[in-house]
Amino acid sequence: MKMNRRDFVKATGTAAAVAMVGMPHLAFGAASKVVVVGGGTGGTTAAKYIKRIDPSIDVTIVEPNKTYLTSYFSNEVIAGERDMKSLEVGYDDVKKMGINVIFDSAEAIDGAAKTVKTAGGQTLAFDRCVVSPGVEFVYDKIEGYTPEVADKQMPHAWKAGPQTLLLKKQIEDMKDGGVVAIVAPPNPFRCPPGPYERASLIAHYLQKHKPKSKVVILDAKQKFSKQGLFVQAWEKFYGYGTPKALIEWRPGPDATVTKVDPATMTLTYGEVGEEMKADVINVIPPQRAGKIAQAAGLADDSGFCPVDGRSFESKKVPGIHVIGDACIAGAMPKSAYAANSQAKVCAAAVVALLKGGEIGVPAFVNTCYSLITPDWAISVAGVYKLGADGKIAEVPNSGGLTPMDASAEAHAREVQYAYSWYTNIVNDIFK
Repeated sequence: MKMNRRDFVKATGTAAAVAMVGMPHLAFGAASKVVVVGGGTGGTTAAKYIKRIDPSIDVTIVEPNKTYLTSYFSNEVIAGERDMKSLEVGYDDVKKMGINVIFDSAEAIDGAAKTVKTAGGQTLAFDRCVVSPGVEFVYDKIEGYTPEVADKQMPHAWKAGPQTLLLKKQIEDMKDGGVVAIVAPPNPFRCPPGPYERASLIAHYLQKHKPKSKVVILDAKQKFSKQGLFVQAWEKFYGYGTPKALIEWRPGPDATVTKVDPATMTLTYGEVGEEMKADVINVIPPQRAGKIAQAAGLADDSGFCPVDGRSFESKKVPGIHVIGDACIAGAMPKSAYAANSQAKVCAAAVVALLKGGEIGVPAFVNTCYSLITPDWAISVAGVYKLGADGKIAEVPNSGGLTPMDASAEAHAREVQYAYSWYTNIVNDIFK
């Protein structure tokens, strides 16, 4: 690695400090109101840090689910290595911070009137609004794939919940010698290494319980995140590239899936329309910013939301900030840690703007772990900064990948780092 872990931790702290540069002295007066739409990784982090920076601000989260399920580490649930309840987080501690939590769905955001309307009929006024809606799925890009098909037969399981358990059960019920097909989406999408970690952990399950079976990844892309490290591990553990491989990866564009037939469990892919049958089909469809972002006019033709990288204020609707998977954040990936980092920068900017202060030049961090087996993990880390051109770019030589020549002990430590990261980020967000 270009940067060791101790230096990366220092850089993480530096990034948080840089995000606070330019914060004004907090003044007392009428309480400003901030409404945060979405109580997930990005939204709850933003709410917590706004309240922490200035306790006088009235902060409200609008979130439909009383229990939040982290999608990160849900691949372990699918592979039988983790219980679903371990992903559950509640909002009791968030409320104790003095943050209002309304369990309802945001139905409309009016940037001019500065109001959020909920499905339950409430109208919430705001001085600033933070929108962190995650992603929604674009079903019409794959013929035959619908929300109903996803819920009953071909789960995407890209948001932790019932589909996670459905996919797990389908794999458990599959006969030995069966095929699990994973349809990987085009860029950009939530958690770039996620489909390949999923393939790895499913292969681990098959190796133990159904060794005549295999995973086939049909990919819309020609390359993917941490590809060299994944392939190296697949060769080591799963016979990748051999006739008895437990994992087969077929790259795009020839492997781009265009049609599914749930009745016959058939996938159609490529320009010539090749067909493939599978016993379990995990279709991860193309994605765009969550529904409320589309309805509020925050997204552009890409389906995602252009923002000012200094404050994450929308370039389309003033007074509204968009963070996390829904926003266009330059070189930053759509990951949980990226959303958490963006939320802290956004929180500092929101408080500064409400108090008439100046916004500092932000820096951001990201690290992402992927498990290949329960004892072997890989990671990527990076530091990002707003450039003079207004775009978020990775700082040269700021992070790096797990070394290709890392020892088995180093990979085992990466697993423990991954679990520690999970505990720390959940505590940072919700506790």
